[in-house]
Amino acid sequence: MKTATLSVIGLGYIGLPTAAVLANAGCTVIGVDINRHAVDTINDGRIHIVEPGLGDMVADVVSSGRLRATTTPEPADAFLIAVPTPFLSDRTPDLRYVRSACEAIAPVLKRGDTVILESTSPVGATEKVAAWLADARPDLVMPKPGEASAADIAIAYCPERVLPGNVLTELVQNDRVIGGMTTACSQAARAIYAVFVEGDCILTDARTAEMCKLTENAFRDVNIAFANELSLICDRLQINVWELIKLANRHPRVNILQPGPGVGGHCIAVDPWFIVSSAPEEARLIRTAREVNDRKPEWVLEQVVSAMTDVAARKGEGAPVRVACLGLAFKPNIDDLRESPALAICERLSQTSGLTVLAVEPHIDALPDSLAGRVQLMNAEAALRSADIVLLLVDHAAFRDAHAYLSPDARLIDTRGLWDGADRQTACARS
Repeated sequence: MKTATLSVIGLGYIGLPTAAVLANAGCTVIGVDINRHAVDTINDGRIHIVEPGLGDMVADVVSSGRLRATTTPEPADAFLIAVPTPFLSDRTPDLRYVRSACEAIAPVLKRGDTVILESTSPVGATEKVAAWLADARPDLVMPKPGEASAADIAIAYCPERVLPGNVLTELVQNDRVIGGMTTACSQAARAIYAVFVEGDCILTDARTAEMCKLTENAFRDVNIAFANELSLICDRLQINVWELIKLANRHPRVNILQPGPGVGGHCIAVDPWFIVSSAPEEARLIRTAREVNDRKPEWVLEQVVSAMTDVAARKGEGAPVRVACLGLAFKPNIDDLRESPALAICERLSQTSGLTVLAVEPHIDALPDSLAGRVQLMNAEAALRSADIVLLLVDHAAFRDAHAYLSPDARLIDTRGLWDGADRQTACARS
């Protein structure tokens, strides 16, 4: 398999690292993306995303000729689909990008090829991939669930299970759950992952593999919701939630997570809704947890409005109020803004009359379009020295000691507990 030609469809936060790791393992890899800028950047040996170590690896495999990018699919021996899978306004799964990827690769498929869906997807998505490919290529026999009859194309599902910021390591070391449409499909997919995965490759059926990824993220979401709900209760009862959690976690069988301003990223903030969509009557706890986490940004905004009232009373009616939003990414030390509660909060604040919003995000060079022209991107020192309200939304390592720059009169709202115990801590900071 090391001499095979593999194609990765979608060169984002998962697709590009996967393509690079495959190429680094000796495969010839064709990366495909509709984003011309991303394609040109990769072919120049550079990267358009932030991930430690990825830049050097891409530069190496591109210079060696093992990886190149294009906007149009080409023939290959296997196709890994790693495109976005958002949800619609009614929180039902949106598989249009997966379908577009299937329709794009269909013309270049040949007998013996393998197609693997890596995008986090609702249960039944892999079967839809087989159906879409069958419609586009009636000359090829696609596998059917549970049938042992021979098929021309092997189709399987294998979700990524990596942590942004440590993707290159976890792609190699983590176990992979591989669910084929048939046993033969699972085995064909395993042969590809065996090229670079040092963890176990565990075989199952496609539906179980799809549900496994959703279950992993729903489990985490439920646990985060407990911490977030606890922070609301502690605020009502005037208890420091950070101290409470530290004390409770001294119990040998208690491990409460840390609360925050919400839940972001493409996985945890989205995947539980895929389960709810598939089984709405049964997924009551999962739905409630998602609602608790979705509500948390609103609560943070309420804390800012309350602080604004106090600041305005002190400064005088009509005086401008400046709020510094520290962090826009969905988690620490990365540039990924997808489904970020911090970004959503900053966007809402930028629409608030009488408020000047300063954004501090050390991992980006320019604001997203949703903030451009309405928010000032600044460094931490400048923003904190001039802000009336400091809203810490992401616990980036770069912010750890930044409280030293706080203006003496600033109101601090620390949603991550990063500065818990600092001299400037206020009751509002216990959110």
